[in-house]
Amino acid sequence: MTRSTLRRWFWVHKWSSLVCTVFLLVLCVTGAPLVFRDELGGLLDDALPYASVPAGTPNVSIDRLAETSRDMYPGQTILSIFSDHDEPKIVVFMAQSWEQFRANRKSVHWIRFDAHTGQVLKQSKPFKEDGYTFLELMLQIHRDLFSDLAGELFLASMALLFVTAIVSGIAVYGPFMRKLDFGAVRADRSSRLKWLDLHNMIGVVTLAWALVVGVTGVINELSTPLFALWQRTDVKAMLDPMRGKPVLAATEMSAPQAALETVRAALPGMVATTVVFPGSPFGSPYHYVVWTKGREPLTSRLFSPALVDARSGQFVAAVTTPWYLRALEVSRPLHFGDYGGMPLKIIWLLLDLATIAVLGSGLYLWLSRRPSLAAEAEAELMESRMLASLAIREAAE
Repeated sequence: MTRSTLRRWFWVHKWSSLVCTVFLLVLCVTGAPLVFRDELGGLLDDALPYASVPAGTPNVSIDRLAETSRDMYPGQTILSIFSDHDEPKIVVFMAQSWEQFRANRKSVHWIRFDAHTGQVLKQSKPFKEDGYTFLELMLQIHRDLFSDLAGELFLASMALLFVTAIVSGIAVYGPFMRKLDFGAVRADRSSRLKWLDLHNMIGVVTLAWALVVGVTGVINELSTPLFALWQRTDVKAMLDPMRGKPVLAATEMSAPQAALETVRAALPGMVATTVVFPGSPFGSPYHYVVWTKGREPLTSRLFSPALVDARSGQFVAAVTTPWYLRALEVSRPLHFGDYGGMPLKIIWLLLDLATIAVLGSGLYLWLSRRPSLAAEAEAELMESRMLASLAIREAAE
């Protein structure tokens, strides 16, 4: 590496880090509780408890819960029904109409039922009239800063800058540590130099994890445009043969429970979790879209849709998602570390705290870059020695 190349890497690392640091700190702070969202969600949930039933008690029919939901909210449209595989709950999502949902996604509200008894455990109101829970608040900040697609794209750019800072930090770290032991912290020198060594040491130790979380963070923030791309390409091509046919009325649809059972029979190796009703902007006006997932810890985060004819109830096809959606699905468990149980979640938390230390120390180094003439001279001397060693190596070569 030449001196001019090293200076350019220094410049890239400094400014990519500075621009994204504050936003990355926000993401790290909000991301920590989201790693434990299942545990915290159960602890903070004020819903009625699940009924105590004998082992092997079957779930109630989602047809019955659909009718209950329509009775509770006459004239409204059921958007989807989610049947949880891990907890005995079934959630019905509703809105005034599909048109209202397309115009404002926040118009959705839900009703949570006990899967064994059909009892209403909890329900929400549209437009967040009941406010955000703690975890919803953390997720909203972490995902888009309350700015929808614009916020998602902005945070994607910050995550990309974070990846750039990591890569440029790798390039800078080698020459910097040429005459020092790995992980050396010169505690007997100035406070600023000690923090610089800590910044470098923690950064290189958490390097692989930070790179994975940064890259998967970029992919996660692109979920909205990626699903829109899928809808305009693969989904459009799949539905073109049916274009022009009348959209089904609610009275013409077959039973959603039958659609769920049809997919379970057709795909026995998968777990059918969600039935999306005809009319979804991410689905079909003629089919139930039944989302399925794998049974293993990692594949349980990989979802694939299947189509069931909403009029006849017949299985149509298992849809193969494109590579970019598969990459998105793989990135989610890698980003949050929630596929390996509590031990992996604790590791993710510790690495998240370490990243906060790296970001905080980097910010400190920038803010304290001129604490005194002596410290400034020491920093300049250190840089000049590193550049001199490079010059000697260049001359030798």
